[in-house]
Amino acid sequence: MRLGVLDVGSNTVHLLVVDAHPGARPLPAHSHKAELRLAQLLDDSGAIGDDGIHKLIAVVQDALQAAEDKGVEDLLPFATSAVREATNADDVLARVEEETGVRLQVVAGPEEARLTFLAVRRWFGWSAGKLLVLDIGGGSLEIAFGIDEEPDAAVSLPLGAGRLTASWLPGDPPGPESVRALRRHVRTEIARTVGEFSRFGAPDHVVATSKTFKQLARIAGAARSAEGLYVQRELKRESLEAWVPRLAGMTEQQRSELPGVSEGRAGQLLAGALVAEGAMDLFGVEKLEICPWALREGVILRRLDHMGSA
Repeated sequence: MRLGVLDVGSNTVHLLVVDAHPGARPLPAHSHKAELRLAQLLDDSGAIGDDGIHKLIAVVQDALQAAEDKGVEDLLPFATSAVREATNADDVLARVEEETGVRLQVVAGPEEARLTFLAVRRWFGWSAGKLLVLDIGGGSLEIAFGIDEEPDAAVSLPLGAGRLTASWLPGDPPGPESVRALRRHVRTEIARTVGEFSRFGAPDHVVATSKTFKQLARIAGAARSAEGLYVQRELKRESLEAWVPRLAGMTEQQRSELPGVSEGRAGQLLAGALVAEGAMDLFGVEKLEICPWALREGVILRRLDHMGSA
């Protein structure tokens, strides 16, 4: 069957269309995305304003049309941290459903980490052993650890690259004091969770997902996306630590000219790098591997599992 996953994230609204059936690898058929940056459209009270809601409705309508055009049989719509943490989340969800007919399912932070972990486990298989999975989104950082398909520990922290950029890094480029303050904040937040994971022992394999990690790996020398999904891509902490001060001294325009960095993501790459560096340092990770599958694939796999057991 042809499935569509509509992911209303903190940076983008992304429709992924796949051909799938239980027991088979989902085959991507179409991708439709729009940069909305919901995490940066929150007002002082933490609510998504009318303008943001209207933009979201328009983007969802466009995605629905794309899903119809591509023959999607079953649509799985969900929203993550930007909607989840908005003070007017219920109103946003009601208005989207009223205008589009789409009932967005809000994915809780730990569940987001668990679904991403499932996708990574399926990608690497059982031979990868104990996995530590890191995922930096626009609104949150997800961390999960385990040896099975369900992680032993899974947390979500409000350390998304878009959120932190808007709250902590004024200026272009931001001043050294702002960068240092954000670095302290990130490490304090991550350090609070390390003990929850360390009691399970050391991971056999450390994996990262998300556009932020992919772009950081690319500027550090990893293969281009054009070389395909199955090329191994790694990010070494040593390389990342060398890049952080360079990114801090660059303007948004200069960052957008780096290999693999999109113009829409360039502004938040420094915040993402500080989160990645902090996580790798505090968890004692020297290098990690980039996984092409993440939350959307996890949602699809969970749906297929339910179909197979029905």
